[in-house]
Amino acid sequence: MTPQATEQKKEAFRKYLESAGVIDSLTKVLVSLYEEPDKPATAIDFLKANLGGPTPAEYEALEEEKNTLAAELEATKKELAETQAKLEAAEAAAAAAPAEGEEAPAE
Repeated sequence: MTPQATEQKKEAFRKYLESAGVIDSLTKVLVSLYEEPDKPATAIDFLKANLGGPTPAEYEALEEEKNTLAAELEATKKELAETQAKLEAAEAAAAAAPAEGEEAPAE
């Protein structure tokens, strides 16, 4: 790749970031971090929180909620399968039983 092509790609990417508002957002967050009197222990968590991402505590809570919901979903699927099996068994029994008013076949 020629140096000119590389520069064109960089410029196109910069324009993309600018038009999408990424540069402004990053600048605002970095300025707020710079102006923060008590610098956070982890700057990346500060950036994530100020860019709209979940904090580590929020992430853990969401992860726990996801796991709980996944367990509930599996229990519900199991209950549904059991109920469908009972329904199919009841339908099969009803189909095998003689209709009302008919006599059972002689054996």
